[in-house]
Amino acid sequence: MQQSKLGLDFKKVAYAKDVSKKIADDVQQFVESYTTVAVERTLCRLMGIDGIDENGVPLPNILVDEIKEKGVLSQGVMFLLGNAIIETKLTPQQIAEQVSAGKLDISKLPIHPKEKIEQTLKPLIDASIARINTRKARRDHYLNTIGEGKKPYLYVIVATGNIYEDVIQAKAAARQGADIVAVIRTTGQSLLDYVPYGATTEGFGGTYATQENFRIMRAALDEVGEEVSRYIRLCNYCSGLCMPEIAAMGALEGLDVMLNDALYGILFRDINMQRTMVDQYFSRIINGFAGVIINTGEDNYLTTADAFDEAHTVLASDLINEQLALCAGLPEEQMGLGHAFEMDPELENGFLYELAQAQMTREIFPKAPLKYMPPTKFMTGNIFRGHIQDALFNQVSIWTGQGLQLLGMMTEAIHTPFMSDRYLSIENAKYVFSTMKNIGDEVEYKEGGIIRTRAAQVVDNAIVLLEDLQKEGLFTALEKGKFANVKRPKNGGKGLAGVAEKGANYMNPFVDLMKNRK
Repeated sequence: MQQSKLGLDFKKVAYAKDVSKKIADDVQQFVESYTTVAVERTLCRLMGIDGIDENGVPLPNILVDEIKEKGVLSQGVMFLLGNAIIETKLTPQQIAEQVSAGKLDISKLPIHPKEKIEQTLKPLIDASIARINTRKARRDHYLNTIGEGKKPYLYVIVATGNIYEDVIQAKAAARQGADIVAVIRTTGQSLLDYVPYGATTEGFGGTYATQENFRIMRAALDEVGEEVSRYIRLCNYCSGLCMPEIAAMGALEGLDVMLNDALYGILFRDINMQRTMVDQYFSRIINGFAGVIINTGEDNYLTTADAFDEAHTVLASDLINEQLALCAGLPEEQMGLGHAFEMDPELENGFLYELAQAQMTREIFPKAPLKYMPPTKFMTGNIFRGHIQDALFNQVSIWTGQGLQLLGMMTEAIHTPFMSDRYLSIENAKYVFSTMKNIGDEVEYKEGGIIRTRAAQVVDNAIVLLEDLQKEGLFTALEKGKFANVKRPKNGGKGLAGVAEKGANYMNPFVDLMKNRK
């Protein structure tokens, strides 16, 4: 029986998880019947299709847009591609190139038996799985030889817009002590319904997520990891209109952490909820298979809603995200469920409330690494106060055993961090983590006190919200603005036109193979 330092009622927690499972299962019933253009482009990439045409349009987009325009998207690209391989004797890449050149229409070829199509695709599927397994083995080799940093992992960002400049900054951060380097994605990329191609040197507020950029940064972090004798994890974003596609590119290029949230794109990027739910399922299957830790985005709720009053929405969303991830076969050990240190610093006893919530989250998700986000909303530009706020955030993290500590920067709200800012943040965290290493083992929480009372209240409020969500269904709840005070229409937002109901011939063999870890 799990012991709670907070005196949590684990029967209530189990009930909350059960209600969350029913919410997730209801969503999953919908998801199982649909595909999207992003899912189909992902399958193209897993089958080895890459590159762009003379106008810079990615070949996976050309092929999937072609079958969508011909009205056969519901049959799925795998069936049509496998059939085309039998008929033309060409490779998937050659087929995509022929379609791009207007020399081939794969929707009008004679149809071969489904069993023969499956047999034809099998060696290509096996080769793709083997490539991802080779990448996983490389990570495991590093972890078993040079090892990695202790938890909480020190997680920092680079965001220059230029992948080669990012490499310089990432290597500097690793030498300073960072364990995870996240390459922030350029502003607005989540709304692109395609993945840019090649190495990029221009981006606003971040750098384009491309497969070549992933490869460049992975090679750089492996190089510096060998230098500092510590494996450095690479993080990027697969949220947005290309969730599963970017997840596949990350799996192929050896990423370790990916921002992947079931609700973030809906709430904060106005991406259609039907599209997002289908996309997140396949993206999480891929992340799970590739050994990637996902980061969910509940911390963002607290930038639009009050962190004290709306804490229960973060817990409810974490519980739903956990169940949706389990539907996709993602192990709990790879769920970096999100929460944040975002209360108003003027709130009396705010530190105690933050501590209560962090300990509560740790106890409710004991196997998850948990991603803890720094104070941002109430950073004023006063760097001295900001540095103290970050130090308090670091204290809560080591006290409650968080897993991924996205370090706060004292220059938050002023500019993109300098390398020197990053160094000071790492120094701050290292000092706090060392000097307070075992405080969580030493200190107990008073029965009936502020901390225990607060945690119990948040759990109770989350249960009320979850029961409401179960009655209404998640889609309706999102329409009513139950999360982050943001309302989204079920049939509105971006990307709905890219959703299609699966037809009789539809196939996606990667789902079973990856969920069963073959």
